[in-house]
Amino acid sequence: MPSDTLSYSQKVSEAAAFVREQTPTIPRVAIILGTGLGNLATHISPELTLPYAEIPHFPQSTALSHHGQLVIGTLEDVPVIAMQGRFHLYEGYPVMEAVLPVYVMQQLGAEILVVSNASGGVNPKYNGGDIMIMNSHINLMFRKHQALANDELIPPGSEQPGTLLYDRELIELALRTGRKEDWAIHEGCYVSLTGPNYETRSEYRMVRAIGGDVVGMSTVPEVLTAHSLNMRVLALSAVTNVAKPDALTETSAEEVVDIARLAEPKLTAIVTDLLKTL
Repeated sequence: MPSDTLSYSQKVSEAAAFVREQTPTIPRVAIILGTGLGNLATHISPELTLPYAEIPHFPQSTALSHHGQLVIGTLEDVPVIAMQGRFHLYEGYPVMEAVLPVYVMQQLGAEILVVSNASGGVNPKYNGGDIMIMNSHINLMFRKHQALANDELIPPGSEQPGTLLYDRELIELALRTGRKEDWAIHEGCYVSLTGPNYETRSEYRMVRAIGGDVVGMSTVPEVLTAHSLNMRVLALSAVTNVAKPDALTETSAEEVVDIARLAEPKLTAIVTDLLKTL
């Protein structure tokens, strides 16, 4: 059946059925790996690696360092499904297309979503390479009236987005890992902008003034979708650069990727410690 004649729920079901045909593994945890953070997937004992191009109705990753594949296997003996690369609104994808993999991973069995991103710091207490655990966000990516949740796929009795999105128990577990390893680890507010440009000095000042600790171009659509599906959510942000509006320097995508990779061992430790508790 041509793709344009299918409903959204049919596209999700077809994509999930295709993945299910390739492996008997039922993932418990879904992981989305953002800019510069894709190598965490190398710690997974893989049973299946699927390029997005092979999965029906999946978008394609175009952002720098996003490999564009699903990795299914086990990590710390827990069955997981990991996205090496996500989809951004600045790539031209509508919100519902960008979050389709979250619906698919939940339909495959995932109950927990661990999502990561690279972000620019606006809190002067932060440094490049730090990890910030998201405990809230400010959504400046898309208008409220735009559809995000598909009614056919939302479990009955689900909470509406905008309540307690970030799981407190998972946050505490992540903080515990950082303290044990003696890292600089924070929890705070992520401000999401559509991008793809990095922020001007005035935008950095605005982000800080409205309560943001970091700023980025992703994550919020996936978090809202996962919450609507009753998934528990842990969101980890690798701080790649700290903006100083009064002495602003040029930021490049390559620089962001390089600093995010420095934070990758911390992200890996948090995720593996989390899985040991499940």
